[in-house]
Amino acid sequence: MFEKDLEELKSLGAHITTAEIKQQPELWRDAYRIYQKNKEAVEAFLADLKAMGRVSVVFAGAGTSDYVGDTVAPYLRHAGDTDAFDFKPIATTDIVSAPLDFLRPEDPTVLVSFARSGNSPESLAAVDVARKVVKNIKFLNITCAPEGKLAVESADDPNAYTILIPRANDQGFAMTGSYSCMSLISMLLFDCSDEEQKAAWVETAAKMGEEVVARESEIADFLACDFNRVTYLGSGSFGGLAQEAQLKILELAHGLVATSWDTSMGYRHGPKSFVDDKTLVFVFVNNDAYTRQYDLDILEEINGDGIAMKTIAVQQAGETSFGHTAFTFEGYEALPEGYLALPFIMVGQTVSLLNSVRVGNTPDTPSPTGTVNRVVKGVTIHPWAN
Repeated sequence: MFEKDLEELKSLGAHITTAEIKQQPELWRDAYRIYQKNKEAVEAFLADLKAMGRVSVVFAGAGTSDYVGDTVAPYLRHAGDTDAFDFKPIATTDIVSAPLDFLRPEDPTVLVSFARSGNSPESLAAVDVARKVVKNIKFLNITCAPEGKLAVESADDPNAYTILIPRANDQGFAMTGSYSCMSLISMLLFDCSDEEQKAAWVETAAKMGEEVVARESEIADFLACDFNRVTYLGSGSFGGLAQEAQLKILELAHGLVATSWDTSMGYRHGPKSFVDDKTLVFVFVNNDAYTRQYDLDILEEINGDGIAMKTIAVQQAGETSFGHTAFTFEGYEALPEGYLALPFIMVGQTVSLLNSVRVGNTPDTPSPTGTVNRVVKGVTIHPWAN
């Protein structure tokens, strides 16, 4: 797909999504520069909340934007300043529908809103509800649309700060660059690693992403079989990543391929029943030496069971690696999970793109009935009163 010309991609209904997946490495370099420009201002913006005590950092979004928080929060719970911040991924849909189940009014809180368009009803309602529920709250918006309601309506709010990533405002149906760039910027803002190290990690991730594009044929080979189910597994941050990867399959194939996701250890507790001889099982392998053991265990188990059509590792080469079917990055410094998630999701996005075309769908507009939309429609927001 990445080597096809524009006219052929248009004929497949795939030119937008293909370009948006392919451009991500350069977007990550841009995102690092955006982070640098905003870093000191964000620190100053949050200073008075930090003076009140440990701040609840709520990463909020819906769908893919929710999975941003699920991906970055586990990493930040050991790489961020956990004396100052308590990192919590909470979906906007949960905040809006049951705020007191998820927000504690007494906690000083920063609501980090992830939004591609900033026009989803839940994105706007979560800000409104959280403002009414939490006594001391600020709003950090990380969004891709300068003209979106989230950015526009926050412009004059002294308790809101907005970071814009306009080049990541995907025009295709599925969120690709928006997911990875929002993940990266939020991670960079709260990661306590030194600046030189963070810059090096971003550049390494970008080079690995470029390698995904160059090695598309290997990913295509994984799909050269008669499968009708896909599952993604991972541990730590890669649990959230697995959820996002399976959603891309589901969205771009319009449900024509069944999907599931879980953590590497959790999969044995019932969800493994999903696997049959028409299933591809992908496992994102963590670079943490302890955690990696569990990812390799489930790979070896499912492969040894012989129950799946293919069992595939997505991994960086390490002292221990999966020695069977794998997409393996070699020759790079080992990335921590938050940064490794970036090239890993490009593998998942490429799988979804190729599979969408394989089943005769159009990746740019995958919902033929229009019942699922790029920006969610049909949501009724009920007034909060307590």
